[in-house]
Amino acid sequence: MHLNETPVLSVKNLTVRYGEGCPFCLENIEKNRCASCGAVWAANDLSLDVYPGEVLGLVGESGSGKTTLMRSLYFDFVPTSGCAVLRDYKDGQKNIWAASPAEQRHIKNSVMGMVYQNPALGLRMDFSAASNIAEKIIAAGSRNAGQMTARAKELFEAVEIPVSRMSEAPRVFSGGMQQRVQISKALANNPALLLLDEVTTGLDLSVQAKVLDLIRKIKAEFGISILLVSHDLAVIRMLADRTIVMLDGKIVESGLTDQILEDPQHAYTQQLVHSLI
Repeated sequence: MHLNETPVLSVKNLTVRYGEGCPFCLENIEKNRCASCGAVWAANDLSLDVYPGEVLGLVGESGSGKTTLMRSLYFDFVPTSGCAVLRDYKDGQKNIWAASPAEQRHIKNSVMGMVYQNPALGLRMDFSAASNIAEKIIAAGSRNAGQMTARAKELFEAVEIPVSRMSEAPRVFSGGMQQRVQISKALANNPALLLLDEVTTGLDLSVQAKVLDLIRKIKAEFGISILLVSHDLAVIRMLADRTIVMLDGKIVESGLTDQILEDPQHAYTQQLVHSLI
C-alpha cells in the first residue's frame, strides 16, 4: 500500500439524511439528529480513500454511520449528497452515484463485492451455493456453464467449502459457512474492492477466527482492497492497515491502525481502546 498511488475508491463529502432537514440542522444536531426538525444525519460529510491492496477499517458503535456508508457504496441507499469514484470505473472520473441503473449494476457485479452481516441479504438461500456464484458471473455477462462450474469450484476451495456441498442450498449451512459462500460470491468476478460489513458478528469465536483467517488469506492471495466495517477493535487490530473511527455519522479520528490503538487522540477512541484492554 502506497499512499501516493491512485486510490481504488475515493469518497468525498458523503451525506445521507433522513427527513427534510431545516436551516438549523447543522447547528442543532444532538448525536446525529436535528433537535429542531428531527432529521437524522446517518452520514454527515464523510470523505475517505481506500488504496490498492490495503484493508481500511471502519470502527464505531451502532448508529455511527458505518453501515450507511457501506450500503450507500453498494447502491442500497441513495445518498443525499456527495461523490464517490472508483479507479476501475471510467478511470475514476465519474461519480458512481450519478451513474445509470445499468452502470450501477455493472459496478456491483464487476468492480465491487459486498458481504453483508446478515447472509440472507447477500445470498439466495434456496438456490444452491454454486447457483449463487453462477448468478453473479451471469450478471457480469458470462454464459459459459463449464467456466462457471470451474470458477465455483476454485472459489469454494479458496474459502474452504467442500466442493461436494456445492449443490446444497445456503439455508442448510451454518452461519460461518453461509459467510464463506457470501465471500466466494463477492469474489466471483475478481472485484478490485471488497466491502465487508460486520462479517463476524453473531458467529462463535472459533468460527470468527476461521473467517478472519480466510479474509487475511484472500487479501494476500488476490491482492484485493478491503473496506472492513466492525464494532470490534480486536477484528480491526488483526486485519486493518489504517482505521477510521466514526461517531454519530461523522469521522472523529483516522490513521494507521497501530497508531490509533496505541495513542488514541479522540475521547471516544480512547474509550473504545480502553474497553479492549
